[in-house]
Amino acid sequence: MQLIENLKWRYATKKYDTSRKISSEDLEKIKTAVQLSASSYGLQLYKVLIVEDTAVREKLRPVSWGQSQITDASHLLVFCSYNDVTDSDVEAYIDLKARTQGVPVSGLKDYSDFMKTKMSEKSEAEKRSWTAKQTYIALANAINACAELKLDSTPMEGFDPAAYSEILGLKEKGLDASVVLAIGYRSEEDATQHAQKVRKPFEAIFEKV
Repeated sequence: MQLIENLKWRYATKKYDTSRKISSEDLEKIKTAVQLSASSYGLQLYKVLIVEDTAVREKLRPVSWGQSQITDASHLLVFCSYNDVTDSDVEAYIDLKARTQGVPVSGLKDYSDFMKTKMSEKSEAEKRSWTAKQTYIALANAINACAELKLDSTPMEGFDPAAYSEILGLKEKGLDASVVLAIGYRSEEDATQHAQKVRKPFEAIFEKV
């Protein structure tokens, strides 16, 4: 199984080669992997910001615990979740589903009403937590796609969400920054790449019930 070998190869890269950039073709493949990610109800209530502006990345670095990956990696992806879920979000998905699958919107009314009811039962905090969790499924797909392409990646939670919101104008877009992914090529100077991968044994993770 090639996926297993890819996962053994990858690690959270600490130092990137600033001279190497990911090709546009590989970036499109990563975007496709994110697009095809599973999500609750299929709603995909997130947006991924690809931060290309070097000046913006310089601003993000000090509010990311000063981590060099923010500025040195080839690309920086900020996975953002919707900070609210509205009836309009559900209706937009239902319209897309109807067009894509060639079915009438009226035939999806029960499903639409079900989703709207479930969303109305959640508090604002619950909605934010729920949508944030969805971004991690997309993040996993991006990480696995990078590993298959032999591109390095670093998932990062070490940042100030409020500062990210201000720098990237997320509040105006109805978004919250959930997790960051730096991607690129490892530096030969990154000693972490030579360390043995540390993982719990199966018996510590799996239990038959």
